[in-house]
Amino acid sequence: ANITTPALNLRGMVYDMARRVFRAAEVTGSKQILFELARSETGYTDQRPGEYVSVVLAAAIKEGYTGPVMIQGDHYQADVGKYADDPEAEIRSVRELAIEAIQAGYGNIDIDASTLVDLSRESLLDQQRENYVHTAELTRAIREAEPEGVTISIGGEIGEVGKENSTVQDLEAFMSGYQQEMERLSEEAGRRLVGISKISVQTGTSHGGVMMPDGTMQQVSVDFGTLTSLSAASKDQYGLGGAVQHGASTLPETAFGTFAESDAVEVHLATGFQNIIYDHPAFPEALKQRIYGHLAEHRASERKPDENDDQFYYKTRKRGFGPFKKELWLLPQEVRTSIGDALQERFELMMRELRIANNANLVDQHIRRVDVAVPAPSPLTRAE
Repeated sequence: ANITTPALNLRGMVYDMARRVFRAAEVTGSKQILFELARSETGYTDQRPGEYVSVVLAAAIKEGYTGPVMIQGDHYQADVGKYADDPEAEIRSVRELAIEAIQAGYGNIDIDASTLVDLSRESLLDQQRENYVHTAELTRAIREAEPEGVTISIGGEIGEVGKENSTVQDLEAFMSGYQQEMERLSEEAGRRLVGISKISVQTGTSHGGVMMPDGTMQQVSVDFGTLTSLSAASKDQYGLGGAVQHGASTLPETAFGTFAESDAVEVHLATGFQNIIYDHPAFPEALKQRIYGHLAEHRASERKPDENDDQFYYKTRKRGFGPFKKELWLLPQEVRTSIGDALQERFELMMRELRIANNANLVDQHIRRVDVAVPAPSPLTRAE
C-alpha cells in the first residue's frame, strides 16, 4: 500500500502541539512525520529556524520519543512583487533563510519559485524558466551549505497553490530546464550536485480554504487524477519520490485516505490545526477578541470590500500567532490540555488515513544517524 508523509506546520502553541504529535505517533506506531514552517510563517509566527528546532526537539525529549525528528523549510518562496523590484535581493533572501535553517538543523528544504512562472509566455519551457533557473541556483546553494555526510532533501514546485492546476506537461517542461541547469552548475562546481527529490503540484486546493459569507467553507474539488498522474510521471520519468499536495488540512476527513491511494509522497497540513486551536470551546474568548482587535487595527488593508468580519478574521488570524506568542505559551494548563486532546485526535486520524501508522519500522530501517555540530544561537554566544 502507498504511504503519504504528513508535513505539519505548527504555527502557534508549538510546544504543546509538538508534544501531541509525538504522543499520536506513539499511539499509532508512526515515525514518518515532518515538522515544517514556511518562509512566510517564519515571519508572522515570529519563529526563526533555531527556535522552531529547539521547541520541537524539546517536545520530543519531554515525550520520551526515540528516533529521527525530521524538520522542513516549507515554501521557501520568492515573493513575486519583491522579485520584480530586485530579483537578486529576493533570491538572496531565500538563500540566506535556507542556510540559516540548515545550520539550525533542518534536513529538508522546499524551494518554491513557482510564483515566478509566467503563463503569458508561449511555450511551457519559457513559462517555467525563472522557476527552474532559480530552483537550480538555490539547489546549488543548499548543497554547498549542507553538513558533511548529510544530503538535504530538496523539493521543487511547478504550480502555485490556489492557481491553475498542474499538468504532466508542466512537470516535463520544468524538469527539462532544471536538469539542464543542474548539469551546468555541476560542471561549474566540479562535482555532481544532487537535485530535487520531490515536486509540489497544484490540484485544486488553496491554503487554508475559503470561507463563504454565511460562514461555511467553500467546497474544494481535489483533482486526484492529476495528483496520481503527476506522481507517477515524477517517479517514472525523473526518479523523484513523487508529487506533494499542499493546502489540504481543511478538507473533509474522508479525503485523507485518498492522498495515499493517489500516491502522493507528502501532504502539507496547517490551517486545520489552527482552526482547532482558535475555535475550541476552551480557547479564552477574551484572548481571541484581543487578537481580532489587533488584526482589525494592523491588517485592515488586507480586507476586501465584500468581506464580512468572519471572513476577514478567518483569513488573517494566522497572523495573530506571532504578536500573541507569549500569551499562547502561557495559557492555563487545563486550556492547553483540552485543546491538545482535540489536536491529538486529529493527528492520530491523519496518521492512520495517510497510512504511516504501524510503519515506524520503515524509518528505523532506512534512516541513519549522522552527528552534526550545530553552532550555538548567536544570543548565547554574544558577550555580555
